[in-house]
Amino acid sequence: MHVGLGLPVTDPESLLDWATRAEAGPFTTLGLLDRLVYDNPEPLVTLGVLAGATTRIRLQTEVLLPPLRATALLAKQAATLDRLSGGRFVLGVGIGGRADDHAAAGTDLRTRGRRMDEQLAAMRRLWSGEPYGPGAGPIGPAPARPGGPEVLVGGFKPRALDRVARWGDGFLAAAPPSWAGGLFDTVRTAWKEHGRAGAPRIVAQVSVAVGPERVVEEAKAAMGAYYASSGVAEYMVSGMRTTPGAIRDAIAEFGELGADEVMLYCFGRDPEQVDRLAGLL
Repeated sequence: MHVGLGLPVTDPESLLDWATRAEAGPFTTLGLLDRLVYDNPEPLVTLGVLAGATTRIRLQTEVLLPPLRATALLAKQAATLDRLSGGRFVLGVGIGGRADDHAAAGTDLRTRGRRMDEQLAAMRRLWSGEPYGPGAGPIGPAPARPGGPEVLVGGFKPRALDRVARWGDGFLAAAPPSWAGGLFDTVRTAWKEHGRAGAPRIVAQVSVAVGPERVVEEAKAAMGAYYASSGVAEYMVSGMRTTPGAIRDAIAEFGELGADEVMLYCFGRDPEQVDRLAGLL
């Protein structure tokens, strides 16, 4: 079982410290969320900086919202980050459901799923070296990984889960173990129905905070603020694991469900959490 680390977004200047600590520890991946109308650093820019400060750990968007972005430019940015990181970049994607993000981007909330399908198909073509289309040729650089960086798709609804098999290499599940198993099974079934070889990579996510009470309370407040407009803030905060035993149990539960990796997502800013989490793994 691989274990990654989801980075907090409320203190961008500290993320280099988080990344170098994680690189020195047992963690396999650094994850970073994406919003537009929120006080968070832009994930591709940030992961580019962190790529230069690390050498082995994967760099993952969790999840990036393609419908907010121009397709050709996103394909170029992702390929560039994949190339400069030596193939360590993982593009985790989702459609995004917050109306203010789409209002600021000038995109249509109602058609975001269809738009992302079109974007994923176009990016796959571009990463393979094909021309963009009439009047525009190929868009480089070629990614380090043939066919483009690994793509993980997040979501909960049937169409999102089917999208994993159509366009992705795996599934990002921001769901508790109690109902993540059904999502995993649906993704695996869709994978077979689409005739995909092998199996999808399954990446689970659990929110954590370890340390003194102030660290835990800060993390809960930050997580509540992030989900404030979603209508599920209280539910999401209630799922945060805050003791070594609870965190180990979550990792074990996801392992029993067949997850390949568990991302321990931190909302609290204290970078000492990296070492505390490393110590309990």
